[in-house]
Amino acid sequence: MSDRPTARAIFLDRDGTLVHARHYPSRPEELILYDELGGELRACQAAGFRLVVITNQSGLARGFFTADDLRLMHEHLARELARFDVRLDGVYHCPHHPDGVVPGLAIRCDCRKPEPGMLLRAASDLGLDLGQSWFIGDILDDCEAGNRAGCRTVLVDLGTESPPASPIRRPTFVARDTRHALQMIRGIEGAGAAADLHYRPRGWELAVGN
Repeated sequence: MSDRPTARAIFLDRDGTLVHARHYPSRPEELILYDELGGELRACQAAGFRLVVITNQSGLARGFFTADDLRLMHEHLARELARFDVRLDGVYHCPHHPDGVVPGLAIRCDCRKPEPGMLLRAASDLGLDLGQSWFIGDILDDCEAGNRAGCRTVLVDLGTESPPASPIRRPTFVARDTRHALQMIRGIEGAGAAADLHYRPRGWELAVGN
């Protein structure tokens, strides 16, 4: 009998993907969920996907907030999602940045996206099949991390990213917003209606291979 992991996940970047983008949020009330995500996340969870947040938090290394502040923010995020009967299976954060000021955190690491370290750790902790999983993020570093880990990837178009310069940074699909990204995944996985898979940001016509 094979002991190969069979659980599949949707990995979600936090800032700009799950909650409104904000410059180094440090208080719980600054994490504001995007509208209409609750139902989509609940449908993905009902379809058997684990939901896991993967987030760079260099504000820790820069001294902008503490580990306790981050814990309170993520407890608030869990409460907000619970209003929609959505439960996160994990929250993984990278506290590092080479330009940081906090001793021990001002380093180069293998977990800060675009490195895949957080996804690999989550897969080990939660028994996830990365090849059957997805990563949704709003920048190409998210897509690169997901691609390096072996996931399929969806870029949420916030209008900030140029076409990828290398295949490892190329998303599998691009979505108008996170709700559209979740609808894409459910449609592809046979857990929902088919969604538009052909969206492209302006100038990206040749940047995505699907």
